[in-house]
Amino acid sequence: MAGLKENMQSNRRKWIGLIAAVFLYYLIHEGCHFAVAMGYGAFEKVRIMVQGVQVVVKKELLTDLQMAIFCAVGSAGTLFTAYMLVFFSVRITKSKNKVMKAVCYYTTLVLLLLDPLYLTIIYQFVGGGDMNGILLLNIPEKAVQLFFGMVTAANGFLIARKIYPLYQQSFRE
Repeated sequence: MAGLKENMQSNRRKWIGLIAAVFLYYLIHEGCHFAVAMGYGAFEKVRIMVQGVQVVVKKELLTDLQMAIFCAVGSAGTLFTAYMLVFFSVRITKSKNKVMKAVCYYTTLVLLLLDPLYLTIIYQFVGGGDMNGILLLNIPEKAVQLFFGMVTAANGFLIARKIYPLYQQSFRE
């Protein structure tokens, strides 16, 4: 009976961690878009769609460079936060609070992988989104895909070699 209870608690922690990670992803990614849109005085509205949340700007108020910055800052913010979570992962995993550790673990995974995967492959199937703005920098699309493909691979390696083993050991303790 004790094993069943621990398994249920583990599953609950995983779901809380995953739901919190998705929420934090949107808060960070769209929050960065929102901050830049407000800074440029071009914020129009927040749109909630089936695919998620989107900050909408008045494009006519932005130069191509400003639009590119607006589009790139969401991914930059999520990756920066992810690398901060990686940097502090040893400290985080020493915590006795398993729910907090689960939230940090899943948030690290989501932040390390979602935007790089999106800017490598997924954007092609959902209308372009941030990639459309990044391309305003006159960087070839394939170069952006290649760069974020390498980021995805490096982040996957980081997860496999550091994050997963560290958190796995931490949850065993």
